[in-house]
Amino acid sequence: MKSLMPLSMGQYYPADSVVHALDPRVKICLIISLAVAIFAIQNLLGFLILFLFLAFVVFLGQLPWGWILRTLKPLRLIIIFTFAMHLLFTSGTILMKLGPLRITQEGLQMGVFICIRLILLLLGTSLLTLTTTPIELTDGLEYLLSPFRRLKIPAHELAMMMTIALRFIPTLVMETDKIMKAQMARGADFESGNILRRARSFLPLLIPLFVSAFRRADELALGMESRCYRGGEGRTRLKALEMSGKDWLAGMVALLLLIVSVGIGRL
Repeated sequence: MKSLMPLSMGQYYPADSVVHALDPRVKICLIISLAVAIFAIQNLLGFLILFLFLAFVVFLGQLPWGWILRTLKPLRLIIIFTFAMHLLFTSGTILMKLGPLRITQEGLQMGVFICIRLILLLLGTSLLTLTTTPIELTDGLEYLLSPFRRLKIPAHELAMMMTIALRFIPTLVMETDKIMKAQMARGADFESGNILRRARSFLPLLIPLFVSAFRRADELALGMESRCYRGGEGRTRLKALEMSGKDWLAGMVALLLLIVSVGIGRL
């Protein structure tokens, strides 16, 4: 059995690039704007402009495309299932009949658009995590959530939880791979049989995976406590976030490109 492909989401790819040097607050705001643009566009030309924009960011960030495309592999079944559901169960102009199932023009268009949106959203999210360290991501999220402190919402704790969750996604995938190999060495079979049987064969993985996850969480909590971590109250930073002229310029140019793509995508 092949090893599970490590996820790029949640991992940081070190490089000396313009994208890596940008303020994390700018990158987070642009990702939010990208998500809005993705769901506002209604034609293929707008999606093409967004893809070219993301490809240009990959080039500026000196990122290998292998790392970028890894994000899609674990979710390819979800993308295919989403496309099939829209293709077969959307009413409209019938293009083809497959027994009781009907393929419609509206279903085909909607399925393609939904899949493109999911792919672009995953690529954009990967660019954020690949070019931003977990510490920078936490600081940026905390700063953007700081206005909610007036509503007694713990901004620092929320930012820390989201960053830790992203960080441990690839760790849990690798842990699952190790458990599967250990059980296969003891005679477990994860590849033969139909889909239901293969799904049931993965159930024995859940208990050791949960035990490992809780153990890692306990070790992380002990490590943070031993370093006198007490939340964000009164906490200082070694490097304070400061917006430079390059950050403002990059943010405005990228936002302008997103607005143009939405305008073209709505024609």
